[in-house]
Amino acid sequence: MTRDRISRRRFVQTGLCGLAVGAGAAWPLFRESSAQPSPPRIRPPGALEGDAFHAACVRCGLCVQACPYDALRLSGRDGTRQAGTPYFVAREIPCEMCADAPCVRACPTGALAPGLEDIRDARMGVASLSDPRSCNSFTGAGFCKSCYLACPLQDEAITMVYGPTKMKGLFTPVVNPDVCTGCGKCEKACIAESAAITVKPGHA
Repeated sequence: MTRDRISRRRFVQTGLCGLAVGAGAAWPLFRESSAQPSPPRIRPPGALEGDAFHAACVRCGLCVQACPYDALRLSGRDGTRQAGTPYFVAREIPCEMCADAPCVRACPTGALAPGLEDIRDARMGVASLSDPRSCNSFTGAGFCKSCYLACPLQDEAITMVYGPTKMKGLFTPVVNPDVCTGCGKCEKACIAESAAITVKPGHA
């Protein structure tokens, strides 16, 4: 075998090894970029808006301790103004809409407005059918109304509207944003692997 052929063979082998190493190096990056985003963090009922909340909240954690359902938690030290503030993740443990709002009563500074007398007036966020493709009723895969049944304000905040959908279903969960409290019980109850109905936080 001539030196020329050996050189070419080594060149090809080296090139293939380089491609394999490159692919291996790129794989972790691909997996990292395809990771699921963090779920939205929703503030407790009665939370003031924007800068007013951050100015009033002293990160004491009393609202977290007062929650009888362990829904609330405190943000970690991430270097942002959210650090140490209370929140909940609807898909994990939603707000149970306690009539006496113990989290609000526990707040010593008014960051959770004491003027919230009726929990139905809370505006923690707004739910919506964010992924119709995952909704059995919308796609026609079946008739599911788990979100509707979980809503504490049935036929007010959420209704099941009958009529053909764009994906050949017959029912659509429709949220009234003027009534929805953002409690997240509909999102938690959704039977889809990735919730078809989700809550967008109502704060900045």
